[in-house]
Amino acid sequence: MTGAQALLKALENHGVTEMFAYPGGAVLPIYDAMADSPIRRILVRHEQASAFAAQGYSRSTQEVGVCLATSGPGATNLVTGIADAMLDSIPLVAITGNVFKQLIGSDAFQEIDIVGICEPIVKHSYFIESADDIPRVLAEAFHLAKSGRPGPVLIDIPKCEQIAEVSAETMKKLNNKENFELQLPGYKLPPALDVTQIEKAVELITEAKKPIVIYGHGVVLSNAEAHLKEFLEKSGIANVWTLHGMGAYDNTETLSLGMLGMHGTGAANFAVHHADLVLGIGIRFDDRITGKLSEFKLNKKFIHFDIDSSEFNKNVPAVVSLHGQIHDTLPTLTKALPEGLEKQWSDWNQQLTSKKKAWPLDESKAGKLTEITVINQLYKIMGEEDIVLVDVGQHQMWAAQRFFPKKSRKFLTSGGLGTMGFSLPTAMGAVFSGHPVWSISGDGGFQMNSQELATIAQDNLPVKIIILNNSFLGMVRQWQELFYDKNYVDTPLKNPDFVKLGEAYGIPSFRAETQEESKALLDKMQHFEGPILVEFKLEKEENVFPMVPAGESLGNTMLSKTQQIDAA
Repeated sequence: MTGAQALLKALENHGVTEMFAYPGGAVLPIYDAMADSPIRRILVRHEQASAFAAQGYSRSTQEVGVCLATSGPGATNLVTGIADAMLDSIPLVAITGNVFKQLIGSDAFQEIDIVGICEPIVKHSYFIESADDIPRVLAEAFHLAKSGRPGPVLIDIPKCEQIAEVSAETMKKLNNKENFELQLPGYKLPPALDVTQIEKAVELITEAKKPIVIYGHGVVLSNAEAHLKEFLEKSGIANVWTLHGMGAYDNTETLSLGMLGMHGTGAANFAVHHADLVLGIGIRFDDRITGKLSEFKLNKKFIHFDIDSSEFNKNVPAVVSLHGQIHDTLPTLTKALPEGLEKQWSDWNQQLTSKKKAWPLDESKAGKLTEITVINQLYKIMGEEDIVLVDVGQHQMWAAQRFFPKKSRKFLTSGGLGTMGFSLPTAMGAVFSGHPVWSISGDGGFQMNSQELATIAQDNLPVKIIILNNSFLGMVRQWQELFYDKNYVDTPLKNPDFVKLGEAYGIPSFRAETQEESKALLDKMQHFEGPILVEFKLEKEENVFPMVPAGESLGNTMLSKTQQIDAA
């Protein structure tokens, strides 16, 4: 058994059934061994897409996604997808080939130090020194990717170790599916919960007059949705959510105030701005939800739940830090809470629900086909199990404001890195969840990975592709309009005929230019089997509101060009 064969056997033993990959000289031994492997290869058209497709697989199935690339540019093309996974805490194993070990450091053809390049954007990285190390390293990589705060792991395998033979002992253990001993002396998972922190949290909650819960991706990653529901219902505390927290709780409940942050709802931003106690459950307190940090922290106390202790006191000072999996920490706090707390802040909650009614989301222009029109129409017809993948830009924010998924892992987008071109390749991995998959892209972001139409066509991946075409880089144009006197530099786009482009790849493709055509084509997409593409020709200069201008506080949320939330 060669190192390449050992790699594939180890992947099989870890339950890997699909791999998103692109061949090249430094991984040819692995490709040669694939002829005898049951693992399905999805041939992407750009290595970046393989990392994103592996992400989509991971995000939608809760299994570790795997991608494979050759050395040099193949490896460096993975970097954006790996960084995206790191910032959004997505478990991923990225495997790269490299040149023969004796050529390392000689500037050989397609040699690159991918381990060094990726050091800041992975949980851990490996350079394989011996073929016998491959199965153990793979076991460690899967453990690291999934445990604690999830994230990507890189394994770089020089070609010589791919063709080298493993020992008889290693081969026997692989064939018998025996476990390989992990060698992770510096890797520690959270200790047992500190009960005194629970006591302090209960004290803070019972003393609060204006509490608010912000929940985020950590709830989803910990599979703690039921525990969040129990806590919110027992405590009676109003709630808001982050971009990645969508679907972790019923977003249509009376005390669910909307997404928080730069394009959060007026009620959500008002609530957090005026709160005296913030419970951050599985969130990073990043700049997109805090706005001006110095004002965000004023007159507030914080209780912070997180699996990663490095997040505590990084952006806000936590009076109580609950370190551990949220499915362990949150139910412990819920159990410790006294009954009848909701009466304590009934006036506060009434104020918040009145703001929610007073500040509805902006609506599209009557009779015109806008992004809001399409998003509202799509939301009405989607099933509970449908997965929507949204690219980055204005449409991302409009969709996040208006989609209220009944379950988590149904609204997937690039949060921390904000990667344009995310949606289409990530959808290619999400289809393996077995649920209907919608990919929504703007005309700018779509062109960053449009080559993956070939992958979708070749493998007949049933992705429902929506292109929202306003002939602009919309979000940047909005900033240029509002803050740069409409100096539209490099934001107007000359686009191809997207329908002809889809048809060139053999994908049924259509165009909508009116609200009636939009509704009819969305209905067609919903029931269509196999890949389908629809371009929506839209109004060009719509803006996303609410909006918090850069550097401003949540208290300065713009509901429109002329209206702000009130300070009272």
